[in-house]
Amino acid sequence: MSDNLPAPSASAALPPIPRDIPPLLLVPALMLAMLPLVGSLPTWVTLTMAGLAMGMMIFIMSSGLTLVFGLMDVLNFGHGAFISVGAFAATLVLLPMQGWLEADSLGMNLAVLGLAVAMAMAVTALLGWAFERVIIMPVYGQHLKQILITMGGMIVVEQLIHVVWGADHKPMPLPTALRGAIVIGDAAIEKYRLLAVVVGLLVFVALTLVLNRTKLGLLIRAGVENGEMVEALGYRIRRLFVAVFAAGSALAGLGGVMWGLYKETLTASMGGEVMVMVFITIIIGGLGSVGGCFIGALLMALTANYAGFLAPKLALVSHIVLMIAILLWRPAGLSRK
Repeated sequence: MSDNLPAPSASAALPPIPRDIPPLLLVPALMLAMLPLVGSLPTWVTLTMAGLAMGMMIFIMSSGLTLVFGLMDVLNFGHGAFISVGAFAATLVLLPMQGWLEADSLGMNLAVLGLAVAMAMAVTALLGWAFERVIIMPVYGQHLKQILITMGGMIVVEQLIHVVWGADHKPMPLPTALRGAIVIGDAAIEKYRLLAVVVGLLVFVALTLVLNRTKLGLLIRAGVENGEMVEALGYRIRRLFVAVFAAGSALAGLGGVMWGLYKETLTASMGGEVMVMVFITIIIGGLGSVGGCFIGALLMALTANYAGFLAPKLALVSHIVLMIAILLWRPAGLSRK
């Protein structure tokens, strides 16, 4: 009887993967819906660009944490410590090369920032490796202990920042070439915000390509689903996970540098202060989803900016209202996991 069965065609072998379109439309829909409410096109452009830039910075800070949770199932409440350390580590380059920052040369300014970012990411990656080895490794699979011990780790790191860099606020001024705004018609767009948008897009594209188009990303995702199988194939899954944790910490360091330049002032607690936004972003996007985290960060920042202009009293709770609305629509977040 088996000889009479028709052979399956190659085109019908695998059904097409459905695309989840609605979340992709949320950001442009929100932007277009706010245009008539704002009333002025130049004001809308300024608000929108400011929201996109803030969203990109929030995404960079959140991406490392959602990566660690999604791939390693680790609730790292000490993630804010890496944000603070990254910002302070950047000063090891920025302060000695202050003359380059004050030069009215975009190339020199970006060169110094590139060195500062490399320093911040290297320091936070090393700190993340030590954090995983000493603090995280003994509590894998124990979420309650992870929350408690990582929060304690963040407090310890903040105090170490006071020891190394002092308890005073540290100024972190923008480079000369990135100060001011570009005026297009009647709309003013800050130069630094444009840089933040570019950096955020590059990080998103890089993460997406690595996780979905490389052998490394395939091994990491396979290790999450079936670690024993990957180990049987001869790959050291533990080393991969340590590398993921270090990479997530390095992204937090990059986000700390971007956020510190945005605020132009550094404090040891700056990482902890943004953790509420980071966790709301991850919840909105769906735990472990880089794409959902990207959309969630943009939605949250744009909503806060528009609310701050249209109804300032509601701006403080706009994040919570947005999270409630998203979870009522999709209880698992935008990623639909």
